[in-house]
Amino acid sequence: MAKNPVRVLVTGAAGQIGYALVPMIARGVMLGSDQPVILHLLDIPPAAESLNGVKMELVDAAFPLLKGVVATTDVVEACTGVNIAVMVGGFPRKEGMERKDVMSKNVSIYKSQAFALEKHAAANCKVLVVANPANTNALILKEFAPSIPEKNISCLTRLDHNRALGQISERLNVQVSDVKNVIIWGNHSSSQYPDVNHATVTTPAGEKPVRELVADDAWLNSEFIATVQQRGAAIIKARKLSSALSAASAACDHIRDWVLGTPEGIWVSMGVYSDGSYNVPAGLIYSFPVTTQNGEWKIVQGLGIDEFSRKKLDLTAEELSEEKALAYSCLT
Repeated sequence: MAKNPVRVLVTGAAGQIGYALVPMIARGVMLGSDQPVILHLLDIPPAAESLNGVKMELVDAAFPLLKGVVATTDVVEACTGVNIAVMVGGFPRKEGMERKDVMSKNVSIYKSQAFALEKHAAANCKVLVVANPANTNALILKEFAPSIPEKNISCLTRLDHNRALGQISERLNVQVSDVKNVIIWGNHSSSQYPDVNHATVTTPAGEKPVRELVADDAWLNSEFIATVQQRGAAIIKARKLSSALSAASAACDHIRDWVLGTPEGIWVSMGVYSDGSYNVPAGLIYSFPVTTQNGEWKIVQGLGIDEFSRKKLDLTAEELSEEKALAYSCLT
């Protein structure tokens, strides 16, 4: 029996990530090859013509799963009836801008979008925030959409997770699909902590710990971490544009696993509302290792945290607490 279409909102849809993301969704990469979708595309009025161009291309691509496109600059129209919201739009930091200026702009954007989702989205709508500062934008959205359960609001750290998998696979010259259970802790920023202490690689002799196979703690504790933390900046330097393809792919991975579930024995990284697990202050949107089932995520519990890791977890939590205070100061 044919499934009912799922309505998926993409904000900032005329931008680079949006342009890479919408064909992936329309092709079934996000929700599966048998799930029809209706795309809701939102952007700001100056991008209206470009947004219409994206809609034209979606029509021209003749995606069998795509059952409709709503392309609009009106936030209420964009949010009406959506089941999944991917919040890509945000105000980027420009040269000479202070962090507070960027935060202030994004607070006002996410406040208005939160109000619209609160009033007009479908019941049990799942929200993924991609735009930076992703963790704190998600927190602001949660603040102004109180009827959306906190478990339904997350931010993207899957891109960092995938970057960590990629670095390990390259280092060991193995298939990336054979590496599992890396963790991104904390903020989607250069303070994040990519952790391989619980990660393994499937080999002909069975599963082996990443640390054992790499056999170079100095590299794992310094260069590997720095490479993952700074990967976005490295791509901007190389492309002269920010990472769009990999971010769009990671957003699809995040939602797919959230909705359809993680495979047995595998966890992924998601920025979710902290409940105090691993001594992370409650009330922050913080990246944890999670498993998902029946559309619900659960933080993986009981993992050993060594002294090196503890410092890293605390450092990124401190940055998130500072960002939260800065964001809330913009509300007054």
